Amino acid sequence: MSSLVAIVLVVLAAVLIGAFGVRVSRTTSDFYVASRTVTPLWNASAIGGEYLSAASFLGIAGLILTYGADMLWLPVGWTGGYLVLLVLVSAPLRRSGAYTLPDFAEARLESMAVRRVSSVLVVLIGWLYLMPQFQSAGMVFRAITGAPAWAGGLLVAGVVAVNVLSGGMKSITFVQAFQYWLKLTALAVPLVFMLLAWRADGAPGLQPGDPWALPLHGREHPVYATYSLILATFLGTMGLPHVLVRFYTNPDGRAARRTTLVVLSLLGAFYLLPSIYGYLGRVYSLSLDGPDSVVLALPGHLVPGVAGELLTALVTGGAFAAFLSTSSGLAVSVAGVLGQDILRFTDGVRSFRVATVIGVAVPFGLAVVARALPVADVVGLAFAVAASSFCPLLVLGIWWRRLTTSGAIAGLLAGGGLAAVAGLVTVVGGPHGGWAGALLAQPAAWTVPISFSVMVVVSLLTPGRTPPNVARTMVRLHTPETLDVDRGDWRPRSS
Repeated sequence: MSSLVAIVLVVLAAVLIGAFGVRVSRTTSDFYVASRTVTPLWNASAIGGEYLSAASFLGIAGLILTYGADMLWLPVGWTGGYLVLLVLVSAPLRRSGAYTLPDFAEARLESMAVRRVSSVLVVLIGWLYLMPQFQSAGMVFRAITGAPAWAGGLLVAGVVAVNVLSGGMKSITFVQAFQYWLKLTALAVPLVFMLLAWRADGAPGLQPGDPWALPLHGREHPVYATYSLILATFLGTMGLPHVLVRFYTNPDGRAARRTTLVVLSLLGAFYLLPSIYGYLGRVYSLSLDGPDSVVLALPGHLVPGVAGELLTALVTGGAFAAFLSTSSGLAVSVAGVLGQDILRFTDGVRSFRVATVIGVAVPFGLAVVARALPVADVVGLAFAVAASSFCPLLVLGIWWRRLTTSGAIAGLLAGGGLAAVAGLVTVVGGPHGGWAGALLAQPAAWTVPISFSVMVVVSLLTPGRTPPNVARTMVRLHTPETLDVDRGDWRPRSS
C-alpha cells in the first residue's frame, strides 16, 4: 500500500510542477526550447532527470546481478559519452541556433532530403527508447498492485502526455530537474540502511567460486559484446535526440559547455548506486521476478518490517520518476520533429500538441504487444542506432567541411538503417544465438564504422554536392561567443 501511495505522490508532483510550467509557456519557442533561457544547473539537473531512465534505475543493477562486473561498462559508457559530447559537439551545436536534430541537419547540409532522413531516425530512436520505459512501468505497477502490465505503461503515458501537451519544454524542464534529485534520493537513502543491515549481518561476500567477479562470463562472444557496448554508449549519447535538444535551451555555447560539466558530476554520483544494488543482490541470491526487479526487492529483504516497506515505497517512487522523466524528454523530442516535419500545421503549438499524442501512443502500443526484453538491452539498441547515425553526422558536419549531401544521406541510411534493422530483429524475434545473435544484439561495433566510412567515401566521390554556404555555416558553428555574431534562432525553410 505504501508503494502505491508513493506512485500517486510522484505522479501528482509531476502534474503539479508541470502545471506551473503552463503559466510560463506561451510561445512556440517556449514549447520547443524553453526560449533558450535555462541555466546550466537547471539544465544539467533536467538532463540527469531524463537521461537516467528505467535502464539506469533498474536495468544496470539487474545486468550487474546477472552478468557481473563486466556490466560496469554500462554506467561508465553512459557517463563518458558526455565527455565526448563536451569536447566535440555541445558548444557548436548550441551556436547552430537550431531547434531539433533535423533542423541542424538541414542548416548544415542545406538539404530537405537530409532533414527527412534525420526526422525518421529521430522518431525511430525515440520510440525504441520509449517502449522499454512503458514496459518497465507496467512491470513495477503489476508487482505493486497486481494490475495488468499495460496499466502502468498507460499511467506513465497519460501523465507524460498531459505535461508535454500543457507546457512543452519549459514545463518539462521543471519536472525533470525535480525528478533527478528524487531519483538520487530514492536510491541513496535506502542504500544507507541496506549497507548498515549488511554490516550488521557480518558483511557477507560472494559465494566461493561465484564467477561474478571474473571477466567475460555469462554471454556468448563476450569480448565482441563488451567492446561493441563501449562503442555504443560512448558515441550514442551525442546522437540521442532527447539529450541534444536540451542543449538548444542554453543561452549560449559557454552555458552548454558548463551544463555538460555539471551533468558529468551528477551522473557520476548517481551511477555509483545501482552498481552496489546489483552486487548486494548477487550476495544475497534473491529470488526475483526478472533481474530488473532487484532494486525493488532489496530494501524489503535487508530491512524488515515497516522500515523496509517505507524504503521499498521510496525506491518505487524513484522508479516511476525515472519512467516519467525519460519518457517526457523523449516525447518532447519526438513531438518536436513530428510537429515540424510531418504534420506542419500553421499553428506551431497545435502541431506540437497533436504530435505529442502520436509520439506517445505509438510506443505505448508497441510496449503492449512486443515481447519484454531486459530494459538495459533495449535501451542499448537505441544507443547503437544513435551512435551509427547522428554521431557521424554531427562529428563530420561540425568538423569536416567536405561532407556532402549525398555522403550524409548515404551514411545515415547505411549505419542508422542497419543498426535499426538489427535492433528490430532482436526486439521482435530475439534473442538469437551464436555470432548472428551477438552481431544483432550489439551492432555498434560494425554499424558505426560503416556509417563513418560511407559518409567520408561518398562525400569524396561527390564534391559537387557540397553545400554552397558551408563556409558561412562553419563560421557560425565555431566563432566564440565573445565575438558579436548574430545567434538568432535558425528556422527551417519548410516551416
